[in-house]
Amino acid sequence: MYFREMEKPDKPKLDKRIFWDVKFEELDYEKYANFIIERVFERGDVEDIRQTRRFYGDEKLKEALLNAKYIPEHKWGLIEAIVDKEIKHFRCYKTKQSYPGLWPY
Repeated sequence: MYFREMEKPDKPKLDKRIFWDVKFEELDYEKYANFIIERVFERGDVEDIRQTRRFYGDEKLKEALLNAKYIPEHKWGLIEAIVDKEIKHFRCYKTKQSYPGLWPY
């Protein structure tokens, strides 16, 4: 029996507004996977996240998100659910704890 290599899904159809500061048409989805995943979770909506998850798969997402320097706090719960790890294991959480910011006076 022969096994065919699984085909990679089509590129995700992401909103260009997420990548406002780079040449969107020249994005290399393999070379810059971590950047794309981080940016989508930082600025994308639910559909962008679904497209990214379908394209990269959960393991690649987990790897990229665990090492992401910054993810907005309001998306931490979503990330915990997708990756199935507590937020305390994420680099973005540890960084936030190291630099708590100014008191809100």
